[in-house]
Amino acid sequence: MLKQFALAATVALALGACSKNDTNQAASGTQVGADAPLIDRINNKGTITVGTEGTYAPFTYHDESGKLTGYDVEVTRAVAEKLGVKVDFKETQWDAMLAGLDAKRFDIVANQVSLTTPERQAKYDKSEPYSWSGPAALARKDDARVKSWADIKGLDAAQSLTSNYREMAEKYGAKITGVDGMAQAIELVKQKRVDLTLNDHLAILDYLKKHTDSGLEIKLVADAGELRGSGLIFRKGEDAAVAKVNEAMVELQKDGTLKKLSEQFFGEDISVK
Repeated sequence: MLKQFALAATVALALGACSKNDTNQAASGTQVGADAPLIDRINNKGTITVGTEGTYAPFTYHDESGKLTGYDVEVTRAVAEKLGVKVDFKETQWDAMLAGLDAKRFDIVANQVSLTTPERQAKYDKSEPYSWSGPAALARKDDARVKSWADIKGLDAAQSLTSNYREMAEKYGAKITGVDGMAQAIELVKQKRVDLTLNDHLAILDYLKKHTDSGLEIKLVADAGELRGSGLIFRKGEDAAVAKVNEAMVELQKDGTLKKLSEQFFGEDISVK
């Protein structure tokens, strides 16, 4: 009799707990775990994780108060607001960023990625572009050797090893010194430890605007026909999520948000080609 009573009490407690959980879930909405497909978390207004560098001004950096900001960061926040989801930024070095996407540490990467190589195009998907830019070569003002892209051959370029700019520098015959990011590359050029660095034209302009006494200047800029569109980067297989993000990106273009953010960080609209 005692055993039957104990069993009945246990069942009653279990049923009560289930009922309570059901009530909580009904009040808070469907709960979707971090391992669920990205589209499920978007549709259920969950949280998306975004990999970004945090040291690549003016695209992703910390302002004077320590807040993570930048053009890519604010565009991502605007997309998340359109989708009704929360965004959790995970800062990491560029060379580990796509590996982090592969390992599902991030759902998306927001770091001026344009998927220029067939290998990356086969492995990742990109949203509608939110910026257009091209490469530029930065060197010391007193270095007159670089007058054309062909002049890079044999020179030492400081580049992130997995970046598009490393690939471009190698294509023109430069020797590569690996660095963690743009800031370190620029320091090596200033210290005369390397000859130049290739990086995004807009990022270099932003640096020179803030460091008028750097002793550096832009030697080369890509032709207008070589502009690349950068977007949010996804693992292959998230087609439904990419489509949702693209809808939000188109809305941000139409309502003027991308233009406003462009002008805030660059003084002109870089969201259109």
